[in-house]
Amino acid sequence: MTLQDSSPSTASVPAAPTTQAVKPGLVIALLVVSAFVVILNETVMGVALTPIMIDLDITAATGQWLTTGFLLTMAIVIPLTGFLLERFPLRNVFFAAMSLFSVGTLIGAIAPGFEVLLAGRVVQASGTAIMMPLLFTTVLNVVPASHRGRMMGVITIVIAVAPALGPTVSGLILSVADWHMLFWSVLPIAVLALVLGAIWVRNVTSTRPEARFDILSVVLSALGFGGLIYGLSSIGEAASGHTPVPIWIPLVGGSVSLVLFVLRQLRLQKADAALLDLRTFQSKTFSLAIVLVVIVMASLFGSLILLPIYLQQVLGFEVLGVGLMLLPGGVLMGVIAPIVGNLFDRFGPTPLVIPGMVVAAGAMWGMATFDPGTSIAWIIAVHLALNLGLGFVFTPLLTSALGSLPPHLYPHGSAIVGTVQQVAGAAGTALFVTLMSVTAAAAMGTGAPELLATAAGIHVAFLVGAAIASAAVVLALFVRKPADMVPGEGVAPAH
Repeated sequence: MTLQDSSPSTASVPAAPTTQAVKPGLVIALLVVSAFVVILNETVMGVALTPIMIDLDITAATGQWLTTGFLLTMAIVIPLTGFLLERFPLRNVFFAAMSLFSVGTLIGAIAPGFEVLLAGRVVQASGTAIMMPLLFTTVLNVVPASHRGRMMGVITIVIAVAPALGPTVSGLILSVADWHMLFWSVLPIAVLALVLGAIWVRNVTSTRPEARFDILSVVLSALGFGGLIYGLSSIGEAASGHTPVPIWIPLVGGSVSLVLFVLRQLRLQKADAALLDLRTFQSKTFSLAIVLVVIVMASLFGSLILLPIYLQQVLGFEVLGVGLMLLPGGVLMGVIAPIVGNLFDRFGPTPLVIPGMVVAAGAMWGMATFDPGTSIAWIIAVHLALNLGLGFVFTPLLTSALGSLPPHLYPHGSAIVGTVQQVAGAAGTALFVTLMSVTAAAAMGTGAPELLATAAGIHVAFLVGAAIASAAVVLALFVRKPADMVPGEGVAPAH
């Protein structure tokens, strides 16, 4: 779908009344619901991976591209959203996002094999990538700073709970139908969101028609993020005997491209023409929060893809049982998210983030104890602890990061947060699967049974994740409340 550079009355989507006649709350409500639906699809492949591997005759290292490819596409597209949200009306951007998601869902529903299924996931991700920055930017523009914590608590339900519930939803559907139904069941909801969008979505944010689109920045961004994630994933594929290209090529190429991307943004931002304005990092609060978001998202998505594999391939559970075992954690995070948001508005991030990271790190160490004899009660308890800890971290980190920026950098801050989340999620997924695959392959090379080899690989992956999460506890000590919520302080605008 093409974004039109026109007013709402002449755009390619249905005409909308003026912004003044509309309550922003309605727009935010629809954006939250729509974002929940599209983000849910990030992790539905976790539980479905084993049935898809069997049905399509693919390895785990290949199958994980259904999740990694989704996240990688988002990491490539999200940097564009800073420009899109500056240049085009919110209404047009919303319709483009939901149309792409709906088309991708249809492709996945009718996919006859892995290649078409992966293509559907990529198109889905292209629409999904736009939704979260769109939601962030809208909230930052219409919600007062003193109430952002509680609103970001609601958004946390989208960015954290939706992925956490993905395995449960997937397990319930797969217990009564094959993997195609994962897409058929979502398609009517996506279409309904488009219809409601024609009625409710209004332009509650301003645009900057003179914003320019830099093609070279897009190319460098895609090569940079794509190369790094492809390289990480290729390590896992190498363990299964499939190495299409030497691993060092995408890793080095991606690193060089990212350096060139950063240098170009530093030059372009002097003329306010950067694809991603890196002056957001002049805020120490923003920079620190971004580092913690990387660690948290890598831990969350890495565990979300390994837990179903562990429960199915090591403990032998069916998909429905796996989904039900992961349900309490997702529900817990959803319940505490608004509470954490209110606590943030009252006390700031420090008394929330520190204990949250301690609990999350402890849960990761608990996962490192999983083996073929681990009890179900312990697995559920550790998963609950992980979601509890992360629930106390997400809202304060995101609110602190975005709230520390001046208004003219909101679109770029939202795009950077979204990009970092997805790159971290993709890297965490690739890293955990890689560690599992390499360790399992080494164990089987010594004659270990496949079940014990897989368990050993999962143990090593969780062990590394626990060490990284523990390091984040130290960083959490330095998180502070956004300057615009502290009397007498503020962030100087970057010119």
